[in-house]
Amino acid sequence: MIPLEEAQNRILATVPRLPAATVALGDALGLVTVEALAATEPIPPFANTGVDGYAVRAADTAGATPESPVRLRIVDELPAGKAPTVPVGPGEAIRIMTGAPVPDGADAIVMVEDTSVDDNGDGGIVAITRPARPGDHVRAAGGDLAVGDPAIPAGSVLGPAHLGVVASLGHPTVTVVRRPRVAVMSTGDELVPPGEPLAIGQIRDSNRPMLMALVAQAGCEPIDFGIGVDDEAVITERLEKAAASCDAMVTSGGVSMGDYDIVKKVLRQIAEMHWWQIAIRPAKPLAFGMINGVPIFGLPGNPVSSHVSFELFARPALLQMAGHARRFRPVTPAEAEHDMRRRVDGKLHLDRVTLRREGGSGGRLVAAAAGVQASNVLSAMALSDGLALLPDGEGVGAGESVDVLRLDLPADH
Repeated sequence: MIPLEEAQNRILATVPRLPAATVALGDALGLVTVEALAATEPIPPFANTGVDGYAVRAADTAGATPESPVRLRIVDELPAGKAPTVPVGPGEAIRIMTGAPVPDGADAIVMVEDTSVDDNGDGGIVAITRPARPGDHVRAAGGDLAVGDPAIPAGSVLGPAHLGVVASLGHPTVTVVRRPRVAVMSTGDELVPPGEPLAIGQIRDSNRPMLMALVAQAGCEPIDFGIGVDDEAVITERLEKAAASCDAMVTSGGVSMGDYDIVKKVLRQIAEMHWWQIAIRPAKPLAFGMINGVPIFGLPGNPVSSHVSFELFARPALLQMAGHARRFRPVTPAEAEHDMRRRVDGKLHLDRVTLRREGGSGGRLVAAAAGVQASNVLSAMALSDGLALLPDGEGVGAGESVDVLRLDLPADH
């Protein structure tokens, strides 16, 4: 057996980052920038109002109170999107809507809540009930970004706000590390897709939908390569097609010591493979290799083992391919709600746990077993927030600290 960290390091040392591509903003969520972006024009491009109200000369509102308002003559109305054509002179005001350019002569905006249209029958007079100061509610040109200001560093993972910034810079596209296309295939004659009847000896193919979702959750594009039956020609054709059209491959089944050897036989013929026994439980068997420069991850067939193996090995590698600097989910300490015992066997045990905070958001984090820990019990995996890391030994007792790999937090948390 080899240690977990050694296997992870060997995989990451093999898997290359994908090349850059220019993509539309609508396709860039979650991708990683390859170059820094700076402002080439001021943002916002002009001084504008942050509220609905009246553009005024602040000096004209001095001494205004609800009991003794200042009355100004309304000389224009300015909606957002319209350029001002009338300046604000002494004793004048312009009705203005949020986002509209501040007209010449005005140096402040009075919120509409601090005004009323004079009720003397003259709709052209506004009564100001609170004095304004120069700059009130005025968003200056370049107040967000001035020309030359750095906007988005290289290596940034693009979230919704980043895409808004790119759009505000005037770019309809952005250059990023290309999104990996990942082939996903289950193997085994016993597998039946959901919706089809089961015969004796057959089971539902739960791994493929699960792995497709895990690939998508990692920010990659999953490509469904179906169920590979135990036929050498079929497996060979599927894997060669995947290697020619995708950036990585994830298979489940056929990697354990006692497995029927069709998958192993094919991979030995067309790939450069490593067949590892990792010092962990579950997910001890792992096949990793390259087919014409395309990495392939052969995961165990038991669904929990397949999920855990993806999290520990495939997901960090796919994130590295996509240009992410942070590739591993965080590990945080928690208090064991009950005994988490194990036997000494030379392996790191990864128990599925649920997490809760006691005493509010700043309270202690408590971990409890999510259910039966067998590698075929996927329902417990579905309930899990993390994996309790139990080093070789006897485990931990109730109330003791245990490190938890946080499946509920992203790698870049």
